[in-house]
Amino acid sequence: MAYRLVDTHAHLDEIEDTDGALAKAKEAGLAAVIAVGIDVASNVKTLKLSRRYPGLVYPALGWHPENVRDSDIDVNLEFIESNIDKAVAVGEVGLDYHKRIRAVAGKELQKTALRELLKIAKKHDKPALIHSRYAWRDAFDVVYEAGLEIAVFHWYTGTSGVLRDIIIHGYYLSVTPAVEYHEEHRRAVKEAPLDKLLLETDSPVTYARGRENEFQASPADVVRSLRGAAALRGISEAEMAEMTTGNAERLFGIIR
Repeated sequence: MAYRLVDTHAHLDEIEDTDGALAKAKEAGLAAVIAVGIDVASNVKTLKLSRRYPGLVYPALGWHPENVRDSDIDVNLEFIESNIDKAVAVGEVGLDYHKRIRAVAGKELQKTALRELLKIAKKHDKPALIHSRYAWRDAFDVVYEAGLEIAVFHWYTGTSGVLRDIIIHGYYLSVTPAVEYHEEHRRAVKEAPLDKLLLETDSPVTYARGRENEFQASPADVVRSLRGAAALRGISEAEMAEMTTGNAERLFGIIR
């Protein structure tokens, strides 16, 4: 049985056969997808996709920390600010302290960029979609200090202390297919209030539950997020679908 589902975080501009991927996802129950951008070129493509698939694809404009460069701050901020009225969120934005990322974008530069991006989100009353790899405490602190009331911590795998703060302050958490196997992610999904849970795929990322079970995600895999979350929380898939879809529609203002 197909349920009405929302994929709240997908890199549609990176999927080669968008028509095919979305057709397959609609068959699986996809009602909407939040397409996230990671730099100016990606944001341009994401806006084009939202015009190509009206009522199905909703754009979020962002600047991923792996792309942050001091020389590009003005152009990225100006593009997002000037097009924010076309977007349902600011994202993907955040912090990434993986050594590969820090080699090209240091911690302080990432935090400077994130603070400016969150100012845009707050000014225009948009939710922010937060990436926080190995930077869970700093990412939460920057979001909280920015006075942001609405944020989604995407694919959270961080510490229990930061998770408690995310929950206490009413921020959202999104469930990926990694809920099938990743213990830190499962803990976050298990502890979050149901009215603060969303589903996502982060497609076309590759999930690796052992080499024999690797798969490259597409928006249709939001069903895997649904099934994993429902099983973990001990509720029916129908109930989880209704709850998460309602959360997403209210959060992003796409209630139909």
